[in-house]
Amino acid sequence: MTRMSMKTIRQLNEKDLRSKIQESKSELSKLKVDAAKGTLRKESGKLKPIRHDIARMLTRLTEMKKEKWSQQTISHHTNSSDYILKLFNQPIHK
Repeated sequence: MTRMSMKTIRQLNEKDLRSKIQESKSELSKLKVDAAKGTLRKESGKLKPIRHDIARMLTRLTEMKKEKWSQQTISHHTNSSDYILKLFNQPIHK
């Protein structure tokens, strides 16, 4: 698997993103086993980029969840400005 840019990751939908994460994790685990056995020579430089790709994909997945959550929260309220005003006018509990 080649390195993925954030631009490429942002173009993926949630299902594809989850499958790419799973692929990357399995590839990483295979490389770690090879590294532990001592048979990892030419591919030793692949470990860090794969870990970074997984982190980027997980970050995007989290962003997608937050976007989805915020859309659901706002859609429950008729007017988002009313919702924001309601939040700021709540008393602070001690």
